Amino acid sequence: MKAGIIGVGKYVPENIVTNFDLEKRMDTSDEWIRTRTGICERRIADEHTDTSHMAYQASLEALKEAGIFPDDLDMIITATVTPDRPFPSVSCMLQEQLGAKNAAAMDVSAACSGFIYGMVTAKTFIESGAYKYILVVGAEKLSKIVNWEDRNTAVLFGDGAGAVVMGPVREDRGILSFELGADGSGGKHLYQDQYVFMNGREVFKFAVRQMGESAIRVIEKAGLTKDQVDYLIPHQANIRIMESARERLELPVEKVSNTIAKYGNTSAASIPISIYDDLKEGKIREDDIVVMVGFGGGLTWGAILMKWGR
Repeated sequence: MKAGIIGVGKYVPENIVTNFDLEKRMDTSDEWIRTRTGICERRIADEHTDTSHMAYQASLEALKEAGIFPDDLDMIITATVTPDRPFPSVSCMLQEQLGAKNAAAMDVSAACSGFIYGMVTAKTFIESGAYKYILVVGAEKLSKIVNWEDRNTAVLFGDGAGAVVMGPVREDRGILSFELGADGSGGKHLYQDQYVFMNGREVFKFAVRQMGESAIRVIEKAGLTKDQVDYLIPHQANIRIMESARERLELPVEKVSNTIAKYGNTSAASIPISIYDDLKEGKIREDDIVVMVGFGGGLTWGAILMKWGR
């Protein structure tokens, strides 16, 4: 038995904040942000929309596409560093809102790598035969932990949620290999006290190295080669970091997900949001070999190679 994605969903707030909007409130410019990050705009949730609300909306769509009911879920895993409150978890709140009375529920805190961690956890439960259907969500309201006076970080982040339903798929489909990792000694470079703090130079160096290396390793673990990869979904953190991963895999631009221009860095939500958009635009097709790779605070990283399809 293999575990794969059988349904996807997305939710982003309606409020769009462009680079030009940010020009009016801080010492920055559209050109500076675009050329250094690849971001043109981001979605920002209002004060009444919290992480659990966005997660719920994305989850409804994922369940509908998977063709299952909330009662069918065995587990809910939400990757987030911006829960509504320390506890109960967003996953427990989701369980109640969805009416998923049979589901265990827990949150995963691995920052921008969280969704990959969640998918690997779901894979383990499904392939062991313990559970059949698991909802994995990446959801963040980063706007509430951003210092809007700090132009180095405020321009980077956005809010949103993406969700997938994972379940059994055919033996030659689903997750074929994965890698998870962490380096706690690098935690000082990216963390939150009241607001997000980032040592941009150190995080950039770490990300450029780790994204490429992790992607290569999951390809090798699956017994494949770089030229067999059909599509790459990197964590949408910075266009230059994403480009370095693309070059390492020797992929053409059209084979790499790029949603950062529309949404900015949505942390744990960035990969599932990208999966959703790329599927809807026909960029991911049946039988495609897809690599997903991310990095985040902790420092953490993770990568998955999967063959798309049920």
